[in-house]
Amino acid sequence: MTGGAGFIGAHLCRRLAERGHEVAALDDLSTGFRANLDGVGATLHVGSVLDVGLVGELVASADSVVHLAAAISVPDSVTDPVGTNEVNVTGTLNVLCAARDRAAHTVLASSAAVYGPSPEVPTHEELVPRPVSPYAVSKLATESYGLSFAANYQLPVIAFRFFNVYGPLQSPAHSYAAVVPAFVSALLDGRPLQVFGDGKQSRDFTSVASLVAVLADAVERRVAHDRPVNLAFGTSTTLLELIERLQRLTGLAATVEHREPRAGDVRVSQADTTLLRSLFPRIVPQDLDDGLAETIAWFRATYGGQA
Repeated sequence: MTGGAGFIGAHLCRRLAERGHEVAALDDLSTGFRANLDGVGATLHVGSVLDVGLVGELVASADSVVHLAAAISVPDSVTDPVGTNEVNVTGTLNVLCAARDRAAHTVLASSAAVYGPSPEVPTHEELVPRPVSPYAVSKLATESYGLSFAANYQLPVIAFRFFNVYGPLQSPAHSYAAVVPAFVSALLDGRPLQVFGDGKQSRDFTSVASLVAVLADAVERRVAHDRPVNLAFGTSTTLLELIERLQRLTGLAATVEHREPRAGDVRVSQADTTLLRSLFPRIVPQDLDDGLAETIAWFRATYGGQA
């Protein structure tokens, strides 16, 4: 698994190891942490997906490959499009070539960012992608390369488009941290919650537990598909509604600071779940309040903050 010491990767490593699988994690620790894999039962190999030899060595003994490693910041991709392309596109190609040589089932992480400012909500997989950032372009290339390998080399591949994933282990430290860890961290520390715009923009929040359940099922059943698959569950929660839930779950009152809307911010993001549910009918997503409660508990145990 690439990106195995990261937020999503560490959860998936634990899930697969608990189910009796031998798990090898490759991570350059640029955003992942060794501590995320403490007691998990996965073997960590520190290195990059740009190291062709190391990738080939690790994949040579794998039955399945889950490729999660990526440069994930949209603003950073605008600043450094070449660096983002190198990691996300060349890195993906390295993984796919190694998987092809092994005929290993391959799971790829793409993003809802490929849709861009879609005129249709919920967004479905037949929409023409309209990526508006170098990051989104790189993720479209990731899934496109994967599906081309499936067509040309008969490699079993499934590419998932992640939406807004949240949960324990997600760091609030990055300048462009995802909204859930940013809000939880600020609320527990007594800092204002910064909302860009009016807060009525909505997101399809997916707990990492729900997402990992799908990924693990895909690995164990070797699920493949000839087009990308949305990985979210069709919910719609505004940022203001998210703040209300966090206040209720923590018992704390939030101070909200509204700032100018960010350029390129999508107003509504919601997945059409028809294809996902046809491929993974047994998966029952975690309730948003339950997922947020687990996230808050992890933040309190890890970072402290107001009780």
